[in-house]
Amino acid sequence: MRSEAKYDMRINIKESRWRRREFLELGATTTAMAAFGSIGQADRAAETVEQGAKPVFRTSLCDLLGIEYPIIQAGMSGVAGPELVAEVSNAGGLGVLTGALTPPAELREKIRRIRKLTERPFGVNLLLHVDLRPPKDPALIPDEFVAKIQAQLNRFRERLGIAKSASRPGAIPDLANAAFEVVLEERVPVWSIGLGNPTPEMVRRCRERGIKVIAMAATVDDAKSVAVSGVDAIVAQGGEAGGHRSTWVKRESRERANIGGMALIPQIVDAVRAPVIAAGGITDGRGIAAALALGASGALIGTRFIATRESGAPDFYKQALLKADSDATTVTDKFTGMYARVLRNDFTEEYESSGAPTFPPFFQFLAMGDIVRATTEKGSGEYFPMYAGQGVGSLRDLPRAADVVQSLVREAREVITGLHHRVKSA
Repeated sequence: MRSEAKYDMRINIKESRWRRREFLELGATTTAMAAFGSIGQADRAAETVEQGAKPVFRTSLCDLLGIEYPIIQAGMSGVAGPELVAEVSNAGGLGVLTGALTPPAELREKIRRIRKLTERPFGVNLLLHVDLRPPKDPALIPDEFVAKIQAQLNRFRERLGIAKSASRPGAIPDLANAAFEVVLEERVPVWSIGLGNPTPEMVRRCRERGIKVIAMAATVDDAKSVAVSGVDAIVAQGGEAGGHRSTWVKRESRERANIGGMALIPQIVDAVRAPVIAAGGITDGRGIAAALALGASGALIGTRFIATRESGAPDFYKQALLKADSDATTVTDKFTGMYARVLRNDFTEEYESSGAPTFPPFFQFLAMGDIVRATTEKGSGEYFPMYAGQGVGSLRDLPRAADVVQSLVREAREVITGLHHRVKSA
């Protein structure tokens, strides 16, 4: 490795490729402190904070996306509205709006609302699952299948005091392509993709409008696929992450596409040229520092931002996060027909033990919409999908999202500075 790398300490994934081998060659302290710009800056970090100056914590991802800190808020359905997005972006991170199954006019209105709240870069997250483009026909679901699933769902409906159903789910709204056109027309700074692989043509159209493209992958093979499509950065979703496993075809079991971040992140870093963003179980600055050491250029964080004042999650959901312990989550397909990590509750436990099947992706979500609405009205989380990562056990407060960003930066800097004193390298 070139000796001048020791003096140019700002992380640049494309040029210096801070991989595991280089981490060992330079020493843990030197590599991690690249985020400060130089070792001397790291030594002065505490003094800078005490003097009230805004802390410097940058990687190549910041330059790519035009943000101050390599922190991205996940575009979570039902949670990531304009207020949360703007708060995170104003604090120096990248706020991401959920656009999943959102009608075009509503999506456009939310984008314009964000622009009234912030002048900083932000993103919009869309789902590109194969079952959404185009939506599958509910008439293809066998009658026997419908009967078994609705029989199980009716047990929950009876307890909630709502009408039973024997019907097949309605049609999935055909919104994905129209939502993408809104992203293009509004020239959203960053297009974030979950559960899918954009076509090279979609990426090209974004590039023509100055839109950066980020795609999430839960396996090395999927990361290679989105890299071929030409995306600007790739999110490596570790199995610890809350929410859906980001695959565009449902896997055979919950064990597939469920690889721990410590193992997955460096493998994806080694497999692709694009900057890698770590996701899964990261709730504080220690996780960000660890992600950088694994070769990532930033972190995408979800669960920590659900438990904030600006989050759109119901209060009972937020309170459940604060009460959860480290073993509180499970991976299930019972809420949406796709595997997702959620807080374990009566719904997941009873449904799993019943042996009843689920509808195909998204149809399960539509079929139990009345159950989710009823339990929300009752202020109960027992039949509600409370997506959460395995880091949930560390949450104990409901701060402003801006405070979360600042604490993440402060904690990561403290960890990296501490390594300078704790780790001796040749």
